[in-house]
Amino acid sequence: MTDPVIDYADVQGTLLRGYRVDLARHFILSITNAAAMGQFILALVEGTNGLPSITTAKRSLPHRDVFVNLSFTCTGLAALGVAAGDLTTFDAAFQRGATSTTTAGIVGDTGSSAPANWIGGMSNGSQVHAVLSLWVDADPAQLESVSAQLRAAFAGACTELSAQDAEALPDNHVHFGYRDNIAQPTVIGAPPTKRSVPDDQPAVKTGEFLLGYANESGGTYQVTPAALSTNSSYAAFRLLQQDVAGFETFLQQYSAKAGIDVETLAAKVCGRWRNGNPLELFPDGPGTVLPSSQLNNFNYVNTADPGQDDTLGIKCPIGSHIRRNNPRNGAVVGTDSTHHRIVRRAMPYGPVYDPAKPDDTPRGLVGFFINASLTNQFEFLTSQWNNLSDFVKSATGPGGSADGNAVYNISGQDVFLGTNDPASSSFTLAAIGSKGSNNTTITGFDRMIVTRGSIYCFFPGIGGLRYLAGLN
Repeated sequence: MTDPVIDYADVQGTLLRGYRVDLARHFILSITNAAAMGQFILALVEGTNGLPSITTAKRSLPHRDVFVNLSFTCTGLAALGVAAGDLTTFDAAFQRGATSTTTAGIVGDTGSSAPANWIGGMSNGSQVHAVLSLWVDADPAQLESVSAQLRAAFAGACTELSAQDAEALPDNHVHFGYRDNIAQPTVIGAPPTKRSVPDDQPAVKTGEFLLGYANESGGTYQVTPAALSTNSSYAAFRLLQQDVAGFETFLQQYSAKAGIDVETLAAKVCGRWRNGNPLELFPDGPGTVLPSSQLNNFNYVNTADPGQDDTLGIKCPIGSHIRRNNPRNGAVVGTDSTHHRIVRRAMPYGPVYDPAKPDDTPRGLVGFFINASLTNQFEFLTSQWNNLSDFVKSATGPGGSADGNAVYNISGQDVFLGTNDPASSSFTLAAIGSKGSNNTTITGFDRMIVTRGSIYCFFPGIGGLRYLAGLN
């Protein structure tokens, strides 16, 4: 079967391309004048009135240094005039919205992460209508000048609830110290990029990331009207505050309890060393950083070479962050990992953490988690694989049951994204032994990341933006 032909000029760029930039600003908007908002949308689509045009997935020459994309909430689409009957065809999670108590329960936005505690106007889902995202190469002055143009243009159309800024850290690292942006799904039909590298994982069907194309289940996600269905997608916009000081304390305390060094524990809870090298390829130490073409080229189960098999998670724990979020060829309950992949477009925010001068300044990650079904991808991934440990199927390695079984070698929740509580949290470091008899389990730690805001977004295609612009 030939790859589907995607009209890249009709797809908002961030859905299929990552922007290699240092600065970003996400405007959280509430529509106050639908007709004026329609005019603003059209000006962005056409790049008129001195505004940068909406960035598409079509490669542009010369290279752009300003990138703009626009997405809407369900209440935002309603405010623009999309019929209530049409909105019922949208993803069920999108209709609920991020601030719904049902949604919060599913994804773990409870306690300190509950919507009532969110900042930047995001706690009131009824007033959050759109997210206007701006990325620029590296010039803070350019970020401010383009922001001023955008603010002048949307004045009278919507109210700015807040602006959430992001700034890349050196060498693509995040505040927890890990190299990031390594593993993204290969989307069938997507434009190749300089960062496209081969790996052992199957490419994922286009319909897992764009409406209107075949997905991994053999169906097609679509909505009405058709203008909004073509080349569109959903995303969870997340503002995630990282407790960096708390994580470093966790590493110090629990590495001693586990009888391993700090950096090994950091690698075990993530699945990669902080330099990005995967434990599957470097089980004994971080080593020299692999080239990009090899950083993501591994699997967990290897029946052809028993010496390379890690069904039991001895090298890379089954409960590690990267293994939970993409089990690859590991055996899991239900469908395989290709049915639940997401594209991540997130950047750090807040100042670099100085361990010599610990502080509680807010810092973390902000951006989009993109998928064609918030229900089957983002919410499934978060609720099932990050916050449960019973999704792993019974499986033994080459040595048989005497060496152990995968179901005994995972416990608790994702150390990073789980709703961990000292009364119930746990993380298993597996060892050879029947029924986990020789495993080491650490317990009693708190959550490392708190949600400070979330928005369920819909990215229309360019034709869809024109449709919305013409409703009033």
